[in-house]
Amino acid sequence: MMKKMRKAQTMVEYIIIVSLIAISLIAVFTYLSKAIGRKAAGAADKLSAQEGESAKAAVDSIDENTIRDLGED
Repeated sequence: MMKKMRKAQTMVEYIIIVSLIAISLIAVFTYLSKAIGRKAAGAADKLSAQEGESAKAAVDSIDENTIRDLGED
């Protein structure tokens, strides 16, 4: 009985750790989304001026709600 309880406790600990990692990654990506977008837009600008300008305009339109609503349709 004790071994079964320990196994369940370990599983809960792993779930908590994975949840904390997922939440922290979402927070980091939300915080850095505009910076990452600007870097990608700069790279696109170097390849093609027209595409780079449209990429920069798309990055400027990003806000927190845009990132939150990515999965919703």
